[in-house]
Order: sequence, then C-alpha cells, then structure tokens
Amino acid sequence: MQQLTELEIAVFQLSMGFAPADRCVDWAVERLRLDQEGDDLEVVLLASARGRDEVLPLADVIIERYRGAQRLDQQFLAGKYIVELRSAYLAGSESVLSLDAILTRLYPALDYPDWLVMLSRNCEYATDVADFEQPFEDEFHYVASLWAQAESLAAFESAYSRETSNRHDATGAAGGPLTVP
Repeated sequence: MQQLTELEIAVFQLSMGFAPADRCVDWAVERLRLDQEGDDLEVVLLASARGRDEVLPLADVIIERYRGAQRLDQQFLAGKYIVELRSAYLAGSESVLSLDAILTRLYPALDYPDWLVMLSRNCEYATDVADFEQPFEDEFHYVASLWAQAESLAAFESAYSRETSNRHDATGAAGGPLTVP
C-alpha cells in the first residue's frame, strides 16, 4: 500500500500544478520493472502516458480500484507534500519565496485548514519582514515533523497543537505582535 500512497501523493501534486506528470509515470514504470503490476492494464498504460491529460485519468482509475472509498484525504496528501517541501527547503532547492507561492495556492485549495494558518502566514510575511524568518522556520519544522510521523489525518490532528503553532509568531521588542506592512 505504501506504493499506492506514493502514487496518490504524486497525483495530488500534479493535480495542484506542483509536480510534473513524470512522477506518476515513473511510479508505473517502477511497478513494471519490479513486476508488481499484476497484469493491471492501467499501470501499463500509465507507464507510457505523457502529459497531465493522459496521466491523471489513468492514475485515478488505479487509485479508485485499489482504494475505493478509502482514498487518502487531501489534507493528508498536502501534509506529506509539506514534508517534501521542508526537505527541499533545507537542501536549498526551495526558498521562502517559492514556498510562499505554493502555500498561497495550497491554503485556499484545502479550504483553509487550521494547521496551515500560521505556516502560510509566517511564510508570506517572511518574504518581506526579516523578523518572520525564524518563526516561519520554527513552524515549518513543527508542522513538517508532525506530518512526517502521521499515518493519517486523524493521527496528525491528534498530535497538532494550535497553541504550539501560535508560539511560532514574531513579537516586537515590547513583547506584542509585530505589525506587518
């Protein structure tokens, strides 16, 4: 099932416009290479698909066949993407600016989940206000660490603390919140 989770994460990222179709194709090619497709015609077709319009319907059929009503929640898939983004940020292939563009699209697409409030806000502010860089990094570490360990949205939600997130806020010299231009 871990392999199917990888496909669902890739499909989520592709459908949101964050990743190329090649990631889904590579998933299918790997299943074929390992002889794990079990004569699944859609996996064979996915391995030779090109572009978003070919990949998404085939991947959707595969996920529906094996997960059915047990499809992974969009927030869970986004959380696993946050983990990938954190690794990319630490490696220097993502920046506060590039992350801001991603989070600006992700936050409303997920219908403004509580766990993404402080991360999205701090990232946006960190693009212009240096005092928000450390709070952003603290919140990014916190949220990504929880998602890295979570096996479900419910598991994440039981571990997540809004109070902890609220502590990842920039404060002015007098101890009050900073005003943002």
